Amino acid sequence: IHEYLSAYPQKEKVLAARDHLTRKLVQLWNHCATEDWPWFEESATYDNARLSQALILSGHAMEDQDTLQIGLESLRWLASIQTTQGGHFRPIGSNGFYVKNGARADFDQQPLEAQAMVSACLDAFRITGDPEWASEAKRAFEWFLGRNDLGQPLYDSANGGCGDGLHEDRVNANQGAESSLAFQIALAEMTHVVHPSLSSNES
Repeated sequence: IHEYLSAYPQKEKVLAARDHLTRKLVQLWNHCATEDWPWFEESATYDNARLSQALILSGHAMEDQDTLQIGLESLRWLASIQTTQGGHFRPIGSNGFYVKNGARADFDQQPLEAQAMVSACLDAFRITGDPEWASEAKRAFEWFLGRNDLGQPLYDSANGGCGDGLHEDRVNANQGAESSLAFQIALAEMTHVVHPSLSSNES
């Protein structure tokens, strides 16, 4: 919706849909979020950062500081629970996810989670100017390159593909479209922020 409105900002039905969905997310937050669980649901599952990103973008576009702050607060929490003591990114695993008051799953780790975190943190950086968010995006991106629990890259420089996930003992050698696109999109977004003139020349 955000990208569509960037091109067609006067589309009233799309604006109404954005406002409605934004209100629904804020309602979920108000119903579920607590001091020690600042999240929209009783569990953190799949593609989590997109929820925070939606409110960051909508809050900024609607000039609604309360909504923007919910997006930032939830993303900050998500970053904190996905950062190890050693300082690298550890996405919530798909074998059980993370349910409130339960133990979070560490595996399997999915490329989609890293890419969503890169994208959300870069939007937070663009909107706030806070370098903390650029650092968080870099941390998530480096997961693809080997700064992860196994110290092994998922990105394959020989063919541009990306492994389908990180198991407890190995990289998933399959390189599906979703995973490979997750890396390529994350790379493009990082390049756009770090080297804007380069990404502009190549577009």
